[in-house]
Amino acid sequence: MFFDSTMLLLVPVMIFAFWAQSRVKSTFAKFSKVQASSGMTGEDLAVRLLRDGGLGDVKVEHVAGELSDHYDPRSRVLRLSDSTHASRSVAALGVTAHEVGHAIQHKEAFASFQLRQSIVPVANIGSTLAFPLFLIGMFMGHGGKFLMDLGILMYVGAVAFTVVTLPVEFNASSRALALLSNRGYLVQSETDQARQVLRAAAMTYVAATAMAVVQLLRLLVLRGQRD
Repeated sequence: MFFDSTMLLLVPVMIFAFWAQSRVKSTFAKFSKVQASSGMTGEDLAVRLLRDGGLGDVKVEHVAGELSDHYDPRSRVLRLSDSTHASRSVAALGVTAHEVGHAIQHKEAFASFQLRQSIVPVANIGSTLAFPLFLIGMFMGHGGKFLMDLGILMYVGAVAFTVVTLPVEFNASSRALALLSNRGYLVQSETDQARQVLRAAAMTYVAATAMAVVQLLRLLVLRGQRD
């Protein structure tokens, strides 16, 4: 949004974020070439796991894109992307099981999942308005401090969302690996490969949190310069 010496704070996390994105893409691509011995597609697995978990009312839909898979708790729909929906790869099954993990979290009212859902509106408003308000406040006179403070306060909500997301995602991955291994959908070697995919994906969430925290630190430094 604006450039100054505090931008240097972002360099390390930007490098980390770039590495994390590259890592998840390369890891997913690698294990997308490994066909699971079960012969199941991502859609097959999703339907089976949801049924086994008493979530037969959750719909499974195909959504365009690569790694755009997600569980929508509002409509209770699990959406699988082009890269997982019809794929029989270890990578696809790992990602699919991860999304089913979120559906199970929803059913069980997993605390971190519930907390994350409760702050979604605050996070959306904060991520949209925080920087514009802060920037306007920077170029105003004494009265601009209020807008800068308001921008920071709103951004805290967005940061909180990224922090709460971490235990939600790590837990969903743990659930996924347990489901795949304990129910025999993947053999041990395949479970280890799926674990690599999910670990790489988890790093993107860690990077997002680091970026948000450093951005907040940057705003606080800029605000302190106005006092």
